[in-house]
Amino acid sequence: MNNVKRLQILERLRAANPHPTTELNYSTPFELLIAVILSAQATDVSVNKATERLYPMANTPAAILALGVDGLKEYIKTIGLYNAKAENIIKTCAQLLARHNGEVPADRAALEALPGVGRKTANVVLNTAFGWPTIAVDTHIFRVSNRTGFAVGKDVDAVEQKLLKVVPAEFKLDVHHWLILHGRYTCVARKPRCGSCLIEDLCEFKDKTEI
Repeated sequence: MNNVKRLQILERLRAANPHPTTELNYSTPFELLIAVILSAQATDVSVNKATERLYPMANTPAAILALGVDGLKEYIKTIGLYNAKAENIIKTCAQLLARHNGEVPADRAALEALPGVGRKTANVVLNTAFGWPTIAVDTHIFRVSNRTGFAVGKDVDAVEQKLLKVVPAEFKLDVHHWLILHGRYTCVARKPRCGSCLIEDLCEFKDKTEI
């Protein structure tokens, strides 16, 4: 795919959704961090249902730490991998209190040092909470980038680096939200809805559908 096509795709996605954001519910960087940790291999809908109960009771590192692992599990047990996530979240809360005065650091290395936080989670927090032009590559973005030809790569790291290279600066802040939403609702995994896709004529996928 050439950069002229890429620019047209980005312009159309921006026109359709000028101010995209995450579908996770949050009101502070800490709430966002916890929600993103919980969202690994889980839907945003399931995470929002859990945090809707959790955050009114505990939405700070100290408050969640006070719940303890077992107390936290009661709020998140409907989410996949909740046992491991509870352990990581409690450890993360302790680390935030011990090293960062209870605040979420706007620093990649510090974020990735937190239990349960990898590069993708750090990218989401840096982008959505702090306005960094980072690009978090999840399964949706990986699929859309490869299927359309927009940014082809063999793994998520390769796709991230390609996106960082080919996406112009003015689009970097929002592009991962556009691609996630496009993958979630239009360019879905099993049978993409090409017939209702606003970038179908620019996409280089060879097996397009009429849906």
